[in-house]
Amino acid sequence: MNLELFIAKRLIKGKQHKISISAPIIKIAIAAIALGILMMLIAIATGVGLKYKIREKIAAFNGHIQIYNYDNNNSEVSVIPVSRQQDFYPDFNIVEGVSHVQAVATKAGIIRTEDTFEGIIAKGVGPDYDWTAFEEFLVRGDLPKYTGELNTEVLMSRLMASRLQMDVGDTFYTFFLKEEDPSKVPNQRRFSITGIYDSGFEEFDGTYILVDIRHIQRMNQWGENEVGNFEVFLDDFDEIGEKSAQIYGQTLSTLDTQTIENKYYKIFEWIGLFDFNIAIIIGIMIIVGGINMITALLVLILERTPMIGILKALGADNWSIRKIFLYNAAYLILIGLFWGNLLGLGLIWFQDTYRYFRFPNPQEYYIDYIPVYIDMPMVLLLNVGVMLLCMLMMLIPSHIITRISPVKAIAFD
Repeated sequence: MNLELFIAKRLIKGKQHKISISAPIIKIAIAAIALGILMMLIAIATGVGLKYKIREKIAAFNGHIQIYNYDNNNSEVSVIPVSRQQDFYPDFNIVEGVSHVQAVATKAGIIRTEDTFEGIIAKGVGPDYDWTAFEEFLVRGDLPKYTGELNTEVLMSRLMASRLQMDVGDTFYTFFLKEEDPSKVPNQRRFSITGIYDSGFEEFDGTYILVDIRHIQRMNQWGENEVGNFEVFLDDFDEIGEKSAQIYGQTLSTLDTQTIENKYYKIFEWIGLFDFNIAIIIGIMIIVGGINMITALLVLILERTPMIGILKALGADNWSIRKIFLYNAAYLILIGLFWGNLLGLGLIWFQDTYRYFRFPNPQEYYIDYIPVYIDMPMVLLLNVGVMLLCMLMMLIPSHIITRISPVKAIAFD
């Protein structure tokens, strides 16, 4: 039988423990642990959720990695075509971890109506385009279909449609300069809006409309197997640097690769600060919770000083007595972790389901609601880490037991 654990249980379950002087201090310590784990869970869930959501939106418009012609990779529009006939297309089996490859092309143009005009970039996509992200962005209408004959359906952002005072079903004319001779009469295309999307990313929403790639191929006088560039999607974003190097090594010498981390490095530097902020919050919460537990443990030791003297007089060593109080502290920490996890995970589930809490300035965060993301391994690791760190902090105040004299302790009142 574990004598220290047995005594600790008796102390915890005893009625005197519940009505003692230390009771309110113990409750405060438990509340501090619960509040700490609650704040840590929220910090991790919101920080990681926002980072993942921003990454997903950037990838929706660019893929994770782009493959360009060397003479074209610094331009937002496609100038020199790339052959669609590549070893990595349509299935990039050479490199593991690639989930999808799609061919696209872009061309700058101007939408003109009777009342206004708007500069745009028409992004040409084909039957291989992955519409998964835009299914979430879609607010009205339907996604265009480019699997049959050439059609005039386009997907336009709500921001651009608002500026142009148009909606689903409206038609408009777009003018595109001829790349070979800009002085010539521009190409003109008549499009109809089949769907309205809203990604929340004004940089993209105010620029892109999605059209059939065959329009751009015809205007640029390209063949059906010529495209502007390829967008590559990965299974694991965290491997983007490694996979980019592997993809570069498996493409022709005339092609170059670029990751969205490099293309939008300022945004990724900003969201990289989220991890630092999360670490700071976790550190502060652990310190606050630990200090409260140290206070509670010292009060418990002070309250049980006569018991410590009796145990020492009966021959118990210092470490054995320290373990009694460490077991007691572990119990209190577990109670705090239980309530903190219950409230924290419940609040995260509520936000993930109902999206109740929203940003007052969504344009600064590229999303109107506060996204959350968390998984059970992350929760378990956090709880184990908090438990271990708090118990290590408990070793310091428990050392005071070694300085207690049995004679004075028994007579202590």
